Amino acid sequence: MSERTTSASWALAIVQALELGGIDCVRLFAELDMDYAALSDPDARFAQDAMTRLWQRAVELSGDPAIGLNMAQVVRPASFHVVGYALMSSRNLRDAFTRLVRYQRIIGEGADLSFIPQPDGYALTLTIHGDRLPPTRQSAEASLAYCLAFCRWLIGRALRPREVFFQSPLPEDLQPYQQVFQAPLRFNAGYYGLIFERADLEMPLPSANEALAQLHDRFAGQYLARFSGSRVTHQVRQVLCRLLPEGEPRREVVAHALHLSQRTLQRRLQEEGTGYQQTLDDTRRDLAQQYLGQSGLTLLEIAYLLGFADPSNFFRAFRRWFGITPGEYRTRLEAGSLSDARMPETAEPVR
Repeated sequence: MSERTTSASWALAIVQALELGGIDCVRLFAELDMDYAALSDPDARFAQDAMTRLWQRAVELSGDPAIGLNMAQVVRPASFHVVGYALMSSRNLRDAFTRLVRYQRIIGEGADLSFIPQPDGYALTLTIHGDRLPPTRQSAEASLAYCLAFCRWLIGRALRPREVFFQSPLPEDLQPYQQVFQAPLRFNAGYYGLIFERADLEMPLPSANEALAQLHDRFAGQYLARFSGSRVTHQVRQVLCRLLPEGEPRREVVAHALHLSQRTLQRRLQEEGTGYQQTLDDTRRDLAQQYLGQSGLTLLEIAYLLGFADPSNFFRAFRRWFGITPGEYRTRLEAGSLSDARMPETAEPVR
């Protein structure tokens, strides 16, 4: 399976946030067998699981489960790689968020962003994925905190979201969250997200520059094209996510969706150390974990969402992936306080 990666630019921002929490990151990188010197190379990338272990160990060493919120204090455009400068030159925050979603994979492949217009505002939603290791809440919380702080820096004034959603459970200490976000907080939601008023996102940015925006779009697009050209696995997974609810996608259908021949698709997947069936299996496994965190979905519904015509095949596959049944997995999630991951509007607000 081709590993998800995180840009060194974003990893450097994380390191700066951890150092604010008293972490010796030079020593920590050595402990985790990570290349600290690579942080100074903007084109370097770190494996997603390595970043997960970094967060886990940082929480252990600091004793601070809210350490990810330190990201709000290390804002600088370069943390978003070339994307940060494209955001700065955007007309307004609405256009900036549209660019952020478009170029997200440059910053990190472990996150899926969506920017959704609403009747009276906009929602920026975030889902964090792991590879072999499940993602940490600190990674998602850091992303939300940084994103909001970056927006405040761009507009040069206080910006308060209408609401902030967290997929994670209610923390023991709310004060750091209230201080950073200054908005109603909802935990045990269906995803992580920031909800903004329409007027706030449509106000012109002081740094807006259409000519520079087009230039940065070209740079970001070229980088993403080079990056995506060698990551066909990610493209296949995106197509599979879209097609799975209709049944198990055939390889020829996926190849056609990517404008590739079956032979070319298989060759490029092999070059990335995987194959079509393995990618299908990995995609189903990751989606199964997400769906089981949503208590509104029955096991039968999850089986069909994963493209299994026969639910018994889903149960067999799940036992192969995790060594337990889906029901046992959900029970353990609930016992770990990941109680009710329904859609945000059903979560209890914290003010």
